Amino acid sequence: MYVILVYDFGERRVGKMLKLCRRYLNWIQNSVFEGEISEARLKELLMMCDVFMKKDEDSIIIFSGSSQYTMNKQIVGKERADIDIFL
Repeated sequence: MYVILVYDFGERRVGKMLKLCRRYLNWIQNSVFEGEISEARLKELLMMCDVFMKKDEDSIIIFSGSSQYTMNKQIVGKERADIDIFL
């Protein structure tokens, strides 16, 4: 499945979340990631962030679809990270 993951974490935990998400998805912009990921790997990512996440202060939002081609993406301004797709 294709996901867009957005998070808002406290200052002390934001670095840990950044490093964790970079292992699973493509970094697009501050606190925003996208990419293809299996349901099992997404659950693994969420379980790993549960170790340091404070649920009363931090949040994660996940948008998902069957593929990146079924979602429209519009960038206004500078694109932070250029993602190359190799076939």
